[in-house]
Amino acid sequence: MAARSAAAHGLFPDAVRAVLGSWPVLQIAVENSFGGPHVQEKAEWMVGAVDQYFQANSDLEQYEVEETLEAIMNDEFDTVVEDGSVALVAQQLCVLYSQCQRGDTAAVQQKIAQLSQKKYNVKANVQEVKGQEEESSDDDDEEEAMECETSKNTPSVPSGSTTPSTSEAAGQSRDPEEQEVDGWTVVRRKKK
Repeated sequence: MAARSAAAHGLFPDAVRAVLGSWPVLQIAVENSFGGPHVQEKAEWMVGAVDQYFQANSDLEQYEVEETLEAIMNDEFDTVVEDGSVALVAQQLCVLYSQCQRGDTAAVQQKIAQLSQKKYNVKANVQEVKGQEEESSDDDDEEEAMECETSKNTPSVPSGSTTPSTSEAAGQSRDPEEQEVDGWTVVRRKKK
């Protein structure tokens, strides 16, 4: 039984790597060097830090893991995560850690394989666009827009909640400052 538990314990860092590697927010941060030039090293460090956090603290609650992930993303990647994904990532980590503690290596290995297939191709582009009211070259009339695109590498991953609503799909926007681009709403703010 001890050998089985040790094998499962050794799987947890791989599980953490798979969960964090399939997290689009972290992928965007890494690909766009949020947090500085050593962002890839920070992402690898994060895997070890999360693993060590679980090993050092027995009976972690999901909210504690969420707070830790939010702090790491803010402190190390200059990123505030507001899309609700922190809760999902924390939940996955808690479930996988529990499975490792029980010695359920088959379930952990299956989840790692599933997450490895669920990699996203993400990119964020920041672009300047001319003001809608005046087409002058004055800096006060320029707007800044951030556009995030996500496409899945494998067709077997369900798209679920990423489907835009009917009014958004038709290109109708609630706000004249918003625009639909490839399934994402681009919000522009005017500089004053």
